[in-house]
Amino acid sequence: MPAIHRTKEKLTAGETVVGTTAHAASDTRFLAGAGFDFLLFDTQHSTDDIKGLVRAVSATRGTDTSPIVRVGDLRPDQICYALDIGAKGIVVPMVNNPDEAAQMVNWCRYPFAGARSSAGMRGDWGEFGSYREYMDAVNEQLLIIPMIETQEALDGIEHILAVDGIDVLLVGPSDLSINIDVPLDYTNPKYHAALDRIGAACRDAGVAPGMFFVPPGISPTELMEKGFRFFTLPWAGWAIEGIQAGLRSVRA
Repeated sequence: MPAIHRTKEKLTAGETVVGTTAHAASDTRFLAGAGFDFLLFDTQHSTDDIKGLVRAVSATRGTDTSPIVRVGDLRPDQICYALDIGAKGIVVPMVNNPDEAAQMVNWCRYPFAGARSSAGMRGDWGEFGSYREYMDAVNEQLLIIPMIETQEALDGIEHILAVDGIDVLLVGPSDLSINIDVPLDYTNPKYHAALDRIGAACRDAGVAPGMFFVPPGISPTELMEKGFRFFTLPWAGWAIEGIQAGLRSVRA
């Protein structure tokens, strides 16, 4: 039977999900056991390549933590590689218009909902009585996450969100600020107006807005008030706090 995709289940229920970034050398099993909803593996702005992530992604199997891969570009081969190593979510940067969003969805899904090439059952999706059941379950459960990072995308956001299959519209905070001409000025009213528009448009479309990282000068609470429900947050500070608490308990 199909496995329950907890991250998608939470998003569908209107809940907030929190993940962190990881890479090929990360202790993925530790992070997956720490309670994060997802781990986001970046192959756009890191030295990792997609196929080199196979062990790290596989280490999430049997947990409720979803492995999500950001590919470097809107290309069917990169999306295919990420899905073949077991990604349960795909992030594509710089999706600027509905045609690009529709291409992304098409390359993420198996026929007849899309045009994904088959390489056998890939990823932690459960057990199935037939290959058709497997393909239908993956098409239904996969998280499809285009990024909004440009003025063009902001201007056409309602048309992008009208594309069937989008689960999360993910803001690239720095690129969005640069492309609306307030570079890294995250407290600028123009930047907050853009975030307000994204939050409202996503709410109307039934899509979760997300932030690739929480920018300096903005709190997660502020973003949640704007409707954002998908966050990638750093974990090292929390781990240090936990270790220090444990050491204090011993040394007290």
